[in-house]
Amino acid sequence: MVCNRCIMVVSQELEKLHIPFNSILLGEVSTREAPAPEQLKVLSGNLKELGFELLDDKKNALVEKIKTTIINLIHGKDNDTLNTKLSVFLQDSIGVEYHYLSTAFSTSEGLTIEKYVILQRIERVKELLQYDEMNLSEIADNLGYSSVQHLSQQFKKITGMTPSAYRQLKENSRKPLDQV
Repeated sequence: MVCNRCIMVVSQELEKLHIPFNSILLGEVSTREAPAPEQLKVLSGNLKELGFELLDDKKNALVEKIKTTIINLIHGKDNDTLNTKLSVFLQDSIGVEYHYLSTAFSTSEGLTIEKYVILQRIERVKELLQYDEMNLSEIADNLGYSSVQHLSQQFKKITGMTPSAYRQLKENSRKPLDQV
């Protein structure tokens, strides 16, 4: 789950199946009691049709938690947190040693956490460029880049074009966050 609409859809599915829950966060559901196996099977099928996956494997659940934590970091409103060391932030947020997080993520996703963060940041840059409400310097500052040059180099390396060239494009080449 990567957005509030996702949370709403999952909530509706749980309610339809009369599965009581305490809370739903991005990528995580806390139920009041363990659902019956039949309920889980139906829930899993319903969620699959909607493009979600029920994760019962702890490692996969951890990887999803890492992803949602990063998405919230990059796409959230707390820009000061972007200047915190990533390993410390993830370790504090998730409560698991960073080395284990890094190994689990790389094994599961085939890329490092750092590369995933870069891809998420570039998607956020694309979004901000399309809104055309900030200049490149403001975007760099907003996303914790050390300079506009660093942002531009990273953007070109990932997309093959400069941020200015991207801004002039009329077509939307952004990816949904869960597909980054």
